[in-house]
Amino acid sequence: MTTATAPLARAMRRAAADLLDTLDPDQRRAVLGPFATAEWHTWTYLPGERPGLLLGRLTPAQRDRAQDLLETAFSPRGRSDLAMVLRTEEIRRELSPADASPAPHLDPVYWLRVLGRPDGAEPWAWRISGHHLVAQATVVGDAVVTAPQFVGAQPAEITRGPHRGFQSLPREQDLARQLVLVLEEDQRRVALTPGPAPDDVLTRQDPAVVGFPERGLPRSRMDRRQGALLEALVRQYLERSPAAVADAAWADAADAGWDEVRFTWAGGLERGEGHYYAVSGPTFVLEYDNTQESGNHVHCVWRDRRHDLGGDLLAQHYAVGHRPPPG
Repeated sequence: MTTATAPLARAMRRAAADLLDTLDPDQRRAVLGPFATAEWHTWTYLPGERPGLLLGRLTPAQRDRAQDLLETAFSPRGRSDLAMVLRTEEIRRELSPADASPAPHLDPVYWLRVLGRPDGAEPWAWRISGHHLVAQATVVGDAVVTAPQFVGAQPAEITRGPHRGFQSLPREQDLARQLVLVLEEDQRRVALTPGPAPDDVLTRQDPAVVGFPERGLPRSRMDRRQGALLEALVRQYLERSPAAVADAAWADAADAGWDEVRFTWAGGLERGEGHYYAVSGPTFVLEYDNTQESGNHVHCVWRDRRHDLGGDLLAQHYAVGHRPPPG
């Protein structure tokens, strides 16, 4: 990962430095903090305050620089997904006038935080997060980790007003539904979890992916067509990130073996019915939940079992004589 992601690490350093250079002293104090493990491992996709600076308090020029930094964590296709998510938030406010507020680029209730020194040799990180978005990167030397990565949409499909029919993140739902519908009866008995779908992703905001249930239909029991749909679904999540990050995550999954990558589904099979699915393997967990608001409120997340928030890359860094941060 280190060699492949070195150009990305440099691009993130430049983007972070360009943004920080535009901030006044009060803004810099709000944005910057030490690379403290305790804070970095506290993340959320729910509404509410976060450490850092509200993007709504930036000037238009500063917000452009924040947008530049944000986009370093996404591939071109990921930026398209991001634009749909942000546009959904804008439409939601337009449909609820009491909540309306101008957002020429990023939603004003997103928060910016930079931990550590982008211009230094030690690990550092940045995060832009708010309702239904957690975009972040941990940079350890030339290695870059963008997981956990969370996107959501409320509503997933606009059902009224001039934007009726607009959808965010449709392929995440469509690919998984295609897969579950082409399973044979005996396969579906293994893949389907009895009872109602959970009301959210199971990993929530956990700082690490531990104890995730290893259940569902393994890839080893799928035919070629089913396996291709499973792999397309995994790529749909991983390839939101820049190519170097996505390729490294894909290679890790392949090296660990596809046979025990599992697919599980809970809830209804028809559009409009609340449902949940997960794809989990030795190196990753993908989760999708669409149960709220009559199956029209999406949460989806990519978790990296090894590298979430720096994970074992940080452990290796500190194991060779570097002092870990307090926390």
